Amino acid sequence: MKENTLYIVSIAKPEIKDPQFLPAFNSVQAGFPSPADDYIEKRLDLNELVISHPVSTFYVKVEGESMIEAGIRSGDILVVDRSKEPVHGKIVVAVVGGEFTVKRFVINKEGAWLVPENPTFKPIKVDGGVDFQIWGVVTYIIHKT
Repeated sequence: MKENTLYIVSIAKPEIKDPQFLPAFNSVQAGFPSPADDYIEKRLDLNELVISHPVSTFYVKVEGESMIEAGIRSGDILVVDRSKEPVHGKIVVAVVGGEFTVKRFVINKEGAWLVPENPTFKPIKVDGGVDFQIWGVVTYIIHKT
């Protein structure tokens, strides 16, 4: 394993069964509490919220610290949609030299790059001669607090 990357530990296809509706509050104050906000407005199915394209969506567990400043920590679960177009600035799961990695996809006048969100790691130039493929676009990050 290379030092310059955040590794994919596992990939799993979501098993979407019956909706699992959870209570959803309209809003919750981050400052001073407000008793007016202490009511449930509707019920929310997390599958409906985080999975736009069930056929092309996967959960990916990651390990490493190269994306720590993007809020991705070792042990987090990423929701990855393979049907989304990888555009400049998006966080992607890519395959470089046969290994999975998670980085920000950047296109500039110097070419295409996979850029870590940790200054101790170096960007990877991915155009021209590099065995490279974007596997999917990260749509959500799930981690415990």
